[in-house]
Formats: sequence, structure tokens, C-alpha cells
Amino acid sequence: MAKDRKPTACETICSATAMRKASRRLSQLYDGAIETTGLKTTQLAILAELERRSKTPPTMAELAQALVMDRSALGHNLRPLERDGMIALQESGEDRRRRHVVATPRGKAKCRAAKRLWQKAQDRFEAVFGKTKAASLCATLLEIAYDDRLASLKD
Repeated sequence: MAKDRKPTACETICSATAMRKASRRLSQLYDGAIETTGLKTTQLAILAELERRSKTPPTMAELAQALVMDRSALGHNLRPLERDGMIALQESGEDRRRRHVVATPRGKAKCRAAKRLWQKAQDRFEAVFGKTKAASLCATLLEIAYDDRLASLKD
């Protein structure tokens, strides 16, 4: 968008629309950065979350909650990762009905490769937007993401 056409906050239709526009722009940046790995940013987010939780692998429900994603959307994103051998579903030792999601060695290697490329996009965003503003934005977005009161109009 040309700089002279950039809308002000007052002209923005709604917060959700502004958020989606920003999300699409950043997805272009980050997806473009990691394109050569064959991953999308959503898949990298899943692998990175599994890496953070490798000592206590999450169940599908726990992973969906951590990613603020419904289980069907998570399942849709897990299928190609499982097909490509990057994640595995393991039965729980305590309850065979529960399955834990784990990154395989191949998934861990792909995550490491993608993170190096991801860092270039992160650096670019911080250079353009400003490191302080980027950190503040991240904190605000995470506050929104994990505020259950914003999931519906019901109290």
C-alpha cells in the first residue's frame, strides 16, 4: 500500500479487520522467509511449540490450547507434518485413549533450519517497525490471544 493511502486508526473498519490485514502482511514476510523449508509459519509454530514442550509432550487438546487454535484446525495442520514424518502421535502411558504430539528427529531438524530463516524475517520486521514497538506489539497480541473473555460475547 502506498504511504499516502495508509489509513489512520480512526478510519480502520474494526480491530479484527486491522488485525487480519496486519496478519496477512506478516504472513507474507515470514512465509516468504521460510519458503525453502517447505513449511508454512503455522507449521513452524507447531514444531516450535513441540520443541519447547519436548520434555512433557502435549496432548492434541493441550497443543490446540497453547496455539489458540481449535482442534479441527490443529488436526488439519498436523496431517501434512505427520505424513512427512515431522511429528508423531504417541499413546499416553497412563491412558491409551490420550495421544501426545511429539516432534520427530526430522521435525526437529526442519524446525532448526526454518528458525534460522525465520530469524531473518524477525530481524527485518524489527528493523522496519522498531524493536521496542515490535516487543510492545508482541506483548499486546499475546495478551489478546490468551484473554478468554474475547472468545465470545458471552460473559
